[in-house]
Amino acid sequence: MEATIRNRQQSRATSTDYLKHWKAVKVNEDDTESRERRTENYDKLANDFYDNSTDFYLEGWGQSFHFCRYPRGREPMPQAMARHEHYMAHCLQLSSSMTVLDVGCGIGGPAKEIATFAGCKVVGLNNNEYQLQKGREIAKVEGVGEDVVELVKGDFMDMPFSDNTFDAVYAVEATVHAPSLVSAYAEIFRVLKPGGLFGVYEWVMMADKFDPSNTDHVALRYGMERGNGIACIRTSTEAQDAMKKAGFAIEVAEDLAAYQDALPWWYFCAGDTKYAQGLADWGRIARMTAPGRVALDVVIRILELLGVARKGTAAMAKEMIHGGDCIAKAGRNYLFTPMFLMIGPFEH
Repeated sequence: MEATIRNRQQSRATSTDYLKHWKAVKVNEDDTESRERRTENYDKLANDFYDNSTDFYLEGWGQSFHFCRYPRGREPMPQAMARHEHYMAHCLQLSSSMTVLDVGCGIGGPAKEIATFAGCKVVGLNNNEYQLQKGREIAKVEGVGEDVVELVKGDFMDMPFSDNTFDAVYAVEATVHAPSLVSAYAEIFRVLKPGGLFGVYEWVMMADKFDPSNTDHVALRYGMERGNGIACIRTSTEAQDAMKKAGFAIEVAEDLAAYQDALPWWYFCAGDTKYAQGLADWGRIARMTAPGRVALDVVIRILELLGVARKGTAAMAKEMIHGGDCIAKAGRNYLFTPMFLMIGPFEH
């Protein structure tokens, strides 16, 4: 067992591997060639990112690595996340007779929640071996069998499934990593049964707000991309066009972040402790404050020296924190949403 764990750790990418994808230090030093190269290498970019970020997410977010609404105001984050997942299941009209595909399933948190809520079987697709290993280990401890949630390794641009396999398909903040949304959605269309529904919470820049000629807007987008292993965040218009080109008829296209909830979806990225909802939440937010960042950096560097944390962990934390800053700023100004909901039925 120790040898297996050691080999798995050694095979994971380092923060140095991840940062090689980002030639530019600042957005004004980035160029078209660099963006095209990252898009071509989307799979390695995403894998290098999740090799380094998964443990951060698991510790800070739990088993679901996504944002959500807080329509009831102050409530525990896991409860609000579960509701966000349940809403997707509701929109897709999931039932116990269905076999459903989760595209880009992470470690399987949403898949398990949706399988329990709807009573269906969920097949989770993920191209990151480290996340799959984590997910399988957790599922084994929890007693979740493959008859309920099955985790499969594969690229969502070329899925290892036959045509017309699934009764429904969903993606929660995952297809943003695709080099082409049209191609990603077309592959989903291929594996979906005729008459089935596809639902996605997509990361997009809001077309009516985002100005590609505005350097501040572009800098925020670049920061979000760099801090989250993304080659290119598209606009809401581009995402809807991609759905149509892939063959879907769009029944729903709505930015769920536009609702004026009592608690904003980006609150724990903002570093403002007034939003804290208890001790655990306060800890999540505190590390995003200026003093918290300094303390976190010192602690991680000490852990690196002691060999408890992998070398480069502090550098990766810095990248992710800056990405969170950009998410909060873009979210405040309605330039960006991580929950642009699109529901599309299979259209002949």
